[in-house]
Amino acid sequence: MSVLLSVMFTSPGPLIFRLGALTFHWYGLLISFAVLLGLILSTKLARQRRINPILIIDLLPILVITAVIGARTYYVIFEWQSYQLNWTDIMAIWKGGIAIHGALIAGVVTTIIFCRWRYQSFWALSDILVPSIAMGQAIGRWGNFFNSEAFGLPTNLLWKLSIPYLNRPILLIDQTFFHPTFLYESLWDIGICLLLLMLLRRSNQNQIHLPNGAVTCLYLVTYSLGRFWIEGIRSDPLCLIGHAPFCEAGLHMAQLMSLLMIIVGVIGFCLIYTYHYNLPESKIIKI
Repeated sequence: MSVLLSVMFTSPGPLIFRLGALTFHWYGLLISFAVLLGLILSTKLARQRRINPILIIDLLPILVITAVIGARTYYVIFEWQSYQLNWTDIMAIWKGGIAIHGALIAGVVTTIIFCRWRYQSFWALSDILVPSIAMGQAIGRWGNFFNSEAFGLPTNLLWKLSIPYLNRPILLIDQTFFHPTFLYESLWDIGICLLLLMLLRRSNQNQIHLPNGAVTCLYLVTYSLGRFWIEGIRSDPLCLIGHAPFCEAGLHMAQLMSLLMIIVGVIGFCLIYTYHYNLPESKIIKI
């Protein structure tokens, strides 16, 4: 059984195939698939919440572009020593190296600007977007698998992941098997997506009351709890101080961002449910 699982978690490589000078990567295919499914899911949720789905169609292309730019910029900033002498690789996102927290920051800023422009409620719109974000994260993590990146520390568990020699951190070069952290987060994100969809469905059926912003706050808390733990066993964390895999003072940027997101989510819940506070919003144009 151990042999079978080890074979199962061995990446076939980042490339799907080549067509002349063109190369097709698994990472790009998975991101494209995630965007398509996100569009389908979020427009369906918009109709169920009686929000004009055209808003999603208008927002999504802008959101995808800014999120990718934000994710790459965030990663490059904290890995600058790897890019300062090789600027051409900064744009090579197909090689991996994007950070979800950078995407979230850029996505929030983009959505706020869009909502102000279109006189929409940020919280109402974000509530129907976050299930798609969680699903997209679950799909996107498999890009890490194909790229043999973002894996965990060494392990001998049955579900261990075999990493090629050239992809191993220098300090762990003599190790072969690592935690499949891509799988841990993918499963966690699927669970979050299903939970949020269940709550939205019950809200649409008037079984529970979900004020605007509640689903977004729940996403912030649940995703960050899982990410905080998973980040603790990553072999390639972005470090605030020091270098991977062992950041000085144990400071992982993703863990710090996760703590911040948990605090924001908890404060949001307190405002909504304890103090019955309506999170700031603008007029919503419904269908």
